[in-house]
Parts: sequence; structure tokens; C-alpha cells
Amino acid sequence: MQRPAHTSSEQIEQKLAPAGGGWHSSHLYYSFDRAALRQLSAAERGDGCREVVAALDPACGDAPLRLQSSIISGQKADFGLMALDPDPLKVDRVHQRLMASPLGPALVPRWSFVSVTEISEYVQSVEDFGQRLVAEGLDADSPEYLARLKGYADRLEGMNRQRLTPDFPAYRATCFYPMNKKREVGENWFMLTKEERSRLMIEHARSGMAFAGRVTQLITVGLGFEDWEWGVTLWAANPEYLKEIVYRMRFDEASARYAEFGPFYTGYTASAADILDHCQVAG
Repeated sequence: MQRPAHTSSEQIEQKLAPAGGGWHSSHLYYSFDRAALRQLSAAERGDGCREVVAALDPACGDAPLRLQSSIISGQKADFGLMALDPDPLKVDRVHQRLMASPLGPALVPRWSFVSVTEISEYVQSVEDFGQRLVAEGLDADSPEYLARLKGYADRLEGMNRQRLTPDFPAYRATCFYPMNKKREVGENWFMLTKEERSRLMIEHARSGMAFAGRVTQLITVGLGFEDWEWGVTLWAANPEYLKEIVYRMRFDEASARYAEFGPFYTGYTASAADILDHCQVAG
């Protein structure tokens, strides 16, 4: 009987990578069990802290392609992680490594959200953008039309790359929340036509564009993976901007009429060593 051929890690990654060219994403939140921490010896705590620092090091050779940690404000969690990679098992290994560390008995997983990156169906193609300009009254042969069309085409490639394989911005303030679109009588998002949904999402996107240079947003998709349909990650130059953008965009019809929101996890990006120090675990 012929033995099955060995499957390399690269082949496994190719099989598990999202077909659309995006990445798997996980948001993970933890608290420290103070009573369990007190049961650890000084050596166990020291070894555990070193292992946690290594597990959350984005430069580690086995780390996901994107890995960011943050101190979480409030009592929902002490710290959170965001990890993205074409291989979902590489993303999950971060969690397994934390739980298997000497600090594992003192770590309490609080919440998680599993999703994938993708280009939304509501992102306008260059052709759709051109049609919108004509509908707004621009002559398709005018210099203004051609300049605006070229500008959008030039931006679209970079915007789509950021949607699929995002880089983390330099902003420290961050928050994450899941959301659904309603399926209620008279407010069922999925019974609207594609044209109406696109119109509402274009309006919604325009509100977000007003915060360019202050807030960066990433939408990941939990459909088929999670209890919530989408996840929204925001990074801001100032925490005040997180409040402002969420408040402003909730007045858009796409949110005011059709959106349902889950829990918000707000914090500040920090290294693992800073998290352990802030949470008074390292000492």
C-alpha cells in the first residue's frame, strides 16, 4: 500500500489561506488570575514572564506576519492581542504558547473573535467610481473627470492591499468591537437590493473619510467563523478620536437603522514587557 506523500508546512498554509488573498485574524483578550499568580514560585513567574515576552514578540521567527499587543482599559480584560497570518494555525499558536507557559495557570481567556480579511463587496471599482462622477454631473471627457478617475485608480490598489494584508498604524489608542446587520421586519439589511446597500455604505464610508490622518480602520469578516458577522478595529492618534468617529458614524442610516453592536474593547498598544509591568506581574 502506498504511503501518502508528506505535506509540507508551506502546502498546509496554502490550503488554509483564504482564497481571496487575505489573512486569518484573531482578536484575543486575557486577564491575570491574581490568586493563581500568588501560587507561582518566583522562578516560575520569572520563566513565565520571559516566555510571554517571547510569545508576543512580533520579530520572533515563528510569529504571525502581524502581531500586536495592547493594555486593555477597564475590567473586561487586562491585555489583548491581534494576530494576522495566511495560516490560521500559526495565529492560534500564539494563544497555545501563552497557555502552555509557566504563567498559563494564571491566565484567564476572556473573549476572542476569529475572522478573515477581505475586500468588501461595497468597495467601488474604477468603473463604478467613474459612473458616480458622471451621475454627479461631470463630463466623462473633462480634465477634472479624468484626473479624479486616475487618482481613485491609483489609491484603490493600495487601499485594497491594506484591506487584505494590513500594516498596523503607529497610533497607540485602539479599540475593537463586533457588529451585525439587522434581520428585523422593516429593517432587514439582507432584503435590501445591492444598489441600496451600496448607496448606504458609500454614505457611511464618507463619514469615516473625515477622520483621515486621525483614525485608521480595518474591517474583518466573521461570517461562518463567529457569532458576530463583522469585526471593526480602530486605531487613533488620540483616544478622543475613537469616541468622535463612532459617534459620528452611528448617525449614518447604515448604522442607525441596520447595525447591532457587540462589546467594545479599548486599550493602548504596548509590548509584552510593558503589559507585564503595567499589570504588576513582572515584579
